Amino acid sequence: MPRGENGAHPLNLPAPARERRQWQLGAAQAGELAVAAIALYVLLALGVAAEPRFPPLTGRIVDAANLLTPEDRRGLESELRALEERSTDQLVVYTTPSLQGYPIEDIGYRLGRTWAIGQKGKDNGVILIVAPNERGVRIEVGRGLEPQLTDVMTKLIIENAILPAFRRNDFSGGIKAGVHDIRDVLLGDAAAVKERAARGAGRPSGGSAIPVTLLAVLILIAVAIVFAQSLGTANPQRVRDDRRRRRLASPPPGWGGAGWGSSAGGWGSGGGWDGVSGGGFSGGGGDFGGGGSSGSW
Repeated sequence: MPRGENGAHPLNLPAPARERRQWQLGAAQAGELAVAAIALYVLLALGVAAEPRFPPLTGRIVDAANLLTPEDRRGLESELRALEERSTDQLVVYTTPSLQGYPIEDIGYRLGRTWAIGQKGKDNGVILIVAPNERGVRIEVGRGLEPQLTDVMTKLIIENAILPAFRRNDFSGGIKAGVHDIRDVLLGDAAAVKERAARGAGRPSGGSAIPVTLLAVLILIAVAIVFAQSLGTANPQRVRDDRRRRRLASPPPGWGGAGWGSSAGGWGSGGGWDGVSGGGFSGGGGDFGGGGSSGSW
């Protein structure tokens, strides 16, 4: 029980002192409430600050995870531009090195609203999102395209066109297959997508079994190598003569190897793409409501 002035119990204090003590206690409680309110405000502010951050929309392809080569980007950019010119639908590919601790579904519709993919009023935007480090993929569909790209259809595309390639670490192949299927659905050829999915359903899912024909070819190659080695052992002088003729017939140093090496270096640098492509592109004010499907491998 708190004590009053000179250590006396509050009930034993004179009336003026008792009122002053009660006022002090009330002020202390008000201060505690103020501190609690400030703490709550700080927590809410931190929650707002923790909203996911997205790169700027610099093109139809924003390859922040660097999964595509410049040639892949150019080919996909051309297809995406042609799709928009034909149907006005906007399809964007976004690869990210991190989902920032959010479910890919949250990233999808937040990103769609941030970039405003699609046209205002039509809401005809689509985003293919790939997060390789979290092994996540999502097709985020604008409100206006949900009757075409239904949850069932997007799940079909993910499971049958995208994930089989991703499981082989073929990110470029999976992204291109997903873009092709999305494009076909948007252009009214959903039947072709379903047919491809039905054909793919009969293929082995593991991807590790070696076909009998390939096995036979490998055996023939091994036999040929052993046979060639046996001939070389039997006639070493002939082998030395063959090697000498190949050296004389080979091109001068730097003719082929150096040129190809410099070309490969250009691929690594990205040729100024910086993970993005299609400068001048922007969203048209489309809206998203969380439609689409996700998958993982």
